[in-house]
Amino acid sequence: MKRVLIITDSNAGILQSEAKELGIKIVPMPFIINGEEYYEDINLSQKEFYEKLQNENASISTSQPSTYYLRELWDECLKDYEEIVYIPMSSGLSASQANAQAQSTYYKGRVQVVDNQRISVTQKESVLEALELVKLGKTAKEIREYLENTKDIASIYIVVDTLKYLKKGGRVTPAGAALGTILRIKPVLQIRGKKLDAFFKAMNIKQAKLKMISQVKYDLENDFKQYYEEGKMVISIAHTQNFEEAEKFKDDIIKMIPGVIVRFVDSLSLSVSCHIGPGALAIACCIKNY
Repeated sequence: MKRVLIITDSNAGILQSEAKELGIKIVPMPFIINGEEYYEDINLSQKEFYEKLQNENASISTSQPSTYYLRELWDECLKDYEEIVYIPMSSGLSASQANAQAQSTYYKGRVQVVDNQRISVTQKESVLEALELVKLGKTAKEIREYLENTKDIASIYIVVDTLKYLKKGGRVTPAGAALGTILRIKPVLQIRGKKLDAFFKAMNIKQAKLKMISQVKYDLENDFKQYYEEGKMVISIAHTQNFEEAEKFKDDIIKMIPGVIVRFVDSLSLSVSCHIGPGALAIACCIKNY
């Protein structure tokens, strides 16, 4: 019997095909679109999602994996593995972590549910670190403890192209959205710890990108100074249907933060994209010990 299996959800941005190559399992996040249930990367691709999202009359909401699905998956996997480490999206952005945590109590320690408050490229980095820890012979509990002990060594900044989707999700008032549209404001959001919060109001995309890079540089040189100086911090980029700009953003980052390692340029999680819409850019930094 194999020792430890890593499972995450599709918010990590790892495709089902990639998961097979890595030897992990991906729980597809469910979406309710016009009353019908879809599953990310199963019967809902990135392209299809954005086509539906941009339909003015579309009703789209995020959901969470069912208790039945999780337990069925865990039961099946535990036939071949001694233990499971499950790395779901941040507990601050969804109740799915709390739900999984509650269900794990029935498995007498064989299922360890991580709460390290990660999403998208930072969640992906957690998965890859977990895989390295498996190779080192660490137990599921040891892997969970490491990921939770390093949870605060990460930050994400996102610039939103339009206020339309934040308005639709109730995260900005209609009046605020209208004023922001008139003034062409580009809001910059922050994910650090549990919550997605407003961080900065830029007058244009160039100012927003400069602010985000400057802030990540500040985080690296101050809050994460010890790890940065030890070469343990990495940067990644995420975007929503904005790959060309994301590649340009990567070049800007390398120029402004010499010697930095840019790990990924990935599509942002659909669970976040649902609330911010297409055209967004994000920069993230997090620890990479292994």
